[in-house]
Amino acid sequence: MNTLFDKIWDAHVVQQIDGGLAQLYIDRLYCHEVTSPQAFDGLRARHLKCFRPENIVCMPDHNVPTEPCPISDHTGRKQVEALERNAKEFGLRHFGMNTPDSGIIHVVGPEKGLSLPGMTIVCGDSHTSTHGAVGAVAFGIGTSEVEMVLASQCILQQKPKSMRINIEGQLGRGITAKDVALYLMAQLTTSGATGYFVEYAGEAVRAMSMESRLTLCNLSIEMGARGGLIAPDETTFSYLKGRDYAPKGRAWEKAVDYWRTLRSDADAVFDRELTFSAADIEPRITYGTNPGMGIGITERVPEQTSESGQKALDYMGFKAGEHLTGKPVDYVFLGACTNGRIEDFRAFASIVAGRRKAGGVVAWLVPGSWAVLQQIREEGIDKTLEAAGFDIRLPGCSACLAMNDDKVPAGHLCISTSNRNFEGRQGPGSRTVLCSPLVAAAAAITGEITDPRSLLQTD
Repeated sequence: MNTLFDKIWDAHVVQQIDGGLAQLYIDRLYCHEVTSPQAFDGLRARHLKCFRPENIVCMPDHNVPTEPCPISDHTGRKQVEALERNAKEFGLRHFGMNTPDSGIIHVVGPEKGLSLPGMTIVCGDSHTSTHGAVGAVAFGIGTSEVEMVLASQCILQQKPKSMRINIEGQLGRGITAKDVALYLMAQLTTSGATGYFVEYAGEAVRAMSMESRLTLCNLSIEMGARGGLIAPDETTFSYLKGRDYAPKGRAWEKAVDYWRTLRSDADAVFDRELTFSAADIEPRITYGTNPGMGIGITERVPEQTSESGQKALDYMGFKAGEHLTGKPVDYVFLGACTNGRIEDFRAFASIVAGRRKAGGVVAWLVPGSWAVLQQIREEGIDKTLEAAGFDIRLPGCSACLAMNDDKVPAGHLCISTSNRNFEGRQGPGSRTVLCSPLVAAAAAITGEITDPRSLLQTD
């Protein structure tokens, strides 16, 4: 009667503590430059070493420039330099800035085979939920908790409740995992999954590629969930086989035998279970200032019943009752740990191939890793994009958040494949509409918010 989440969690409990807390063993800790400096300082203050350095991976991403130039921000530069020093001092694996193994940590982890089924995975970043797509329990933690894991490879946690979300049926043409996630946020709101760990299931989820699953799990936190995961299957195994840090030979066969057991029992009981129809989902866009304020691209902006809802519309410059298609776009951003993978660039290229970027639109196309950039080149996607008037930037978090030079100016509207549309998220005063790579590509070509299905190539 156990859920997949129960099986992984319970296998990692070192001891149960009075008050409901569990001492949970962590298989993989990812450290980036923003939340780790104070954690390492804490180790020094207590004269401690890392308990299991082989289980820790360090990589800068938030402050990394996406053009060939030094980091301009003093604080950002110091954070990146500190991460490199700390990794060296404590004997940790470090993928340095602009090296072939680097990129956004939530993109690199799975593509390197560092994130594997059955693992517990943490990082000082809320979108650590991404790694749950391989069949792992992955969640974000705070700086003090990063220090705890560095020192003991364990963390004190309250066990979340369990939720299963089933997406049944087949997704329509031009509908992506990003649309599914934005749809779920609108249905559940940004707090609807608070206190839960979500397992995604159903026909539409089973049909998703690994990269689509990574996108879906990435956005779990935007519903308030502690994390999200998907049972590993043949799609998972095929994706992981041969990855740099995945098991090899007999060890691989043994691992897969175990991974096949990682699924919720047929009679497993969830604290909450929801089912949605894939047929109800169309390309999605947001109209407000949180990811849950979203609509289907053919729908009208809804009336707002709260002061905060109206404030969001005022900030965005939108009005209740209007369609957003046809709204002029200033910036287009393809990238982030949400949609910076090779599948996302293929989707974007499928729309822009044979067309030209709209005049006046600034487009930032940013791979999630150097491996993705290399694959873009190997597949000739770069040539397709260049012929359409687009440039590809260097890997990094880029315009997902205003912690590097890729900032959207105040008042300008950005169509973005990232994960958050808070006020000023992409730059002070910037306005963000979240969407899929297909919607982003359609806007980049037309210069306005456009239903991508009107531009999809016919078979």
